[in-house]
Amino acid sequence: MNGVIPKNSSAKEDAITSEPPLRHKYPDVTRMWSPPATISLFLLLLLLGQTPPCRPQSLGTKKLRLVGPGSRPEEGRLEVLHQGQWGTVCDDDFALQEATVACRQLGFESALTWAHSAKYGQGEGPIWLDNVRCMGTENSLDQCASNGWGVSDCSHSEDVGVVCHPQRQRGYFSERVSNALGPQGQRLEEVRLKPILASAKRHSPVTEGAVEVRYEGHWRQVCDQSWTMNNSRVVCGMLGFPSQVPVNSLYYRKIWNLKMKDPKSRLKGLTSKNSFWIHRVDCLGTEPHLANCQVQVAPQRGKLQPACPGGMHAVVSCVAGPRFRSPKVKPWRKESRAEELKVRLRSGAQVGEGRVEVLVNRQWGTVCDHRWNLISASVLCRQLGFGSAREALFGAQLGQGLGPIHLSEVHCRGYEQTLSDCLALEGPQNGCQHENDAAVRCNIPDMGFQNQVRLAGGRSAEEGVVEVQVEVNGVLRWGTVCSDHWGLTEAMVACRQLGLGFANFAIKDTWYWQGTPEAREVVMSGVRCSGTELALQQCQRHGPVHCSHGTGRFSAGVSCTNSAPDLVMNAQLVQETAYLEDRPLSLLYCAHEENCLSQSADHMDWPYGHRRLLRFSSQIYNLGRADFRPKTGRHSWIWHQCHRHYHSIEVFTHYDLLTLNGSKVAEGHKASFCLEDTNCPTGLQRRYACANFGEQGVTVGCWDTYRHDIDCQWVDITDVGPGDYIFQVVVNPTNEVAESDFSNNMMRCRCKYDGQRVWLHNCHTGDSYRANAELSLEQEQRLRNNLI
Repeated sequence: MNGVIPKNSSAKEDAITSEPPLRHKYPDVTRMWSPPATISLFLLLLLLGQTPPCRPQSLGTKKLRLVGPGSRPEEGRLEVLHQGQWGTVCDDDFALQEATVACRQLGFESALTWAHSAKYGQGEGPIWLDNVRCMGTENSLDQCASNGWGVSDCSHSEDVGVVCHPQRQRGYFSERVSNALGPQGQRLEEVRLKPILASAKRHSPVTEGAVEVRYEGHWRQVCDQSWTMNNSRVVCGMLGFPSQVPVNSLYYRKIWNLKMKDPKSRLKGLTSKNSFWIHRVDCLGTEPHLANCQVQVAPQRGKLQPACPGGMHAVVSCVAGPRFRSPKVKPWRKESRAEELKVRLRSGAQVGEGRVEVLVNRQWGTVCDHRWNLISASVLCRQLGFGSAREALFGAQLGQGLGPIHLSEVHCRGYEQTLSDCLALEGPQNGCQHENDAAVRCNIPDMGFQNQVRLAGGRSAEEGVVEVQVEVNGVLRWGTVCSDHWGLTEAMVACRQLGLGFANFAIKDTWYWQGTPEAREVVMSGVRCSGTELALQQCQRHGPVHCSHGTGRFSAGVSCTNSAPDLVMNAQLVQETAYLEDRPLSLLYCAHEENCLSQSADHMDWPYGHRRLLRFSSQIYNLGRADFRPKTGRHSWIWHQCHRHYHSIEVFTHYDLLTLNGSKVAEGHKASFCLEDTNCPTGLQRRYACANFGEQGVTVGCWDTYRHDIDCQWVDITDVGPGDYIFQVVVNPTNEVAESDFSNNMMRCRCKYDGQRVWLHNCHTGDSYRANAELSLEQEQRLRNNLI
């Protein structure tokens, strides 16, 4: 951790400037070519004896960027890429209209101003554009009039800069499969596997079968002629599988021939129709979607041959990732656990999505979104056991990290086994901040779990009684879940299974929600989840159902949300501010009333004597995607007369001193007497303040600071002897408020105490280290409760 205060999330600085996907060497025979309208305009102007204005190439062919020493993403020297080389723009005739066009092309809402005379430093290379003149309505700078490429009488002392409004346009926060597709994207819609063998039909998820593609609203099969493993790789990636294996084509051909000989089979008649086939698919293997490949739907016009003469449907066999594989199925290749743990996703609402984090030098850090795209994101997704990426997200959309930024300018070709095989720069080399943290959404297999759970009776689609489908005496039945032991972890699994994100509340008393009448019987009880399960049916539960409350009002319920807060302690600040104080008892009456001292303080001769306190400052960031708010409203807050403040959460943090084997020797706790935005990044307004009985909370991107010199901001170590210890802080220790990630709520330091002085070192959050020592949630909870 470097202690740098993260800035607020912003969008991808160079979303426009990422490299285009590789073009296939074969032309797309389904595309119709028509002469551009600009040719007709050009001829008309020549006939009229006028010279057409000089316009660079058409929209989207040129790329812009803003650069400069210490510049923010929304300001800098304007540079344009032409003929593979970056160059500058002269400030002659440049004004707010031109700056607005440039800012819109870069993905910002508008321009604030422009800067002349190389305010952001002199560039290098050619001055590509001079005397740029825009109407202000153009979509890109290359649609404006100018002297022409490279035609300039300027020097680099006249390089123009622009300052854009920080607000990004919608659609520039990510590169999605849908907006990365070419013209074919409107035609090739989905893909699926139709199982042929009986064993494949029983398998969940379906990993082997005939490829079917949805085209113009109808499902078509794909001709196997010229089908390659590259094609299979793209299909498997779309379906959520990281890899593919060859199939026994001779066996499938035998089955095909038998069906063609059967006079009762409809297949023979269907195969004679071109509307049944996709004629040809030709992929490189790196594409995130079949529509990015060269696809020929039918034979070329004028030819009457069938779409698949003498062929059969293409058959694909995919390999499921470890999370989606049956325990009985062995991996087809040896997989390294150490390799798996070098990358991870954090703070995602669904399986297969989240902020990208990588392990370097035994410490987890983030990836900068500069040049982040679908191809690089797909390499990461496959490494994690998912399919290809369906979305590469920029601008810390799934929350900011708090620690090192390990990688930037990641550039993968698409066939790398791991993200570490790709070209990349070290994160700090180009000034990335955590507001540029990259994230991803991967394709995952369809396990059918979303069809085995539903909500009923709620005021909205995101809340209600949890109803599940389970097998009872060999028959699938719908019923409710007993609320005994029902908690936030179980609710999180239910919301994820429903596709509704995170759990906001785990509800044990649902008398005011009417469930489905035929599903009121309790069919699941004793549910205990670790939090990583894909469905409630995968959690531990009772064999025979046993529910102390019976049916009715005590059925389990949930309230789900698509975004959640994420509190993280600044470990570096704790390490830097720790010190000892011998504080007189005469100054500790209020702290004693709030149980902030060890029990031995009860037996002292008040107000004489003192307590030895390990004091420190704590800074708690909200790096999630929703504000952190107390669970209860102001009407339920507790007034403490001695300190004269309200507690919105009675125990907000635990402070403990442990022996090296985990036994507690001293403890403290902190009530959230003032949960507020102590500070926010530049440009973000504070929303919560405790003054005058104000609302309490921590805004996304802001942080709440408890200074070392306030009451209870300590651990009472009066009774502790010299030695080596572990200092532990746990935020939101009882998980009273839902968060997107509980694994980073615990911070630990090594502590050395010699009786007179104290040293804290190696302070880190619970998820910052340990490549091969990740604790399960159950183990971590034991540590938090000191039950070792």
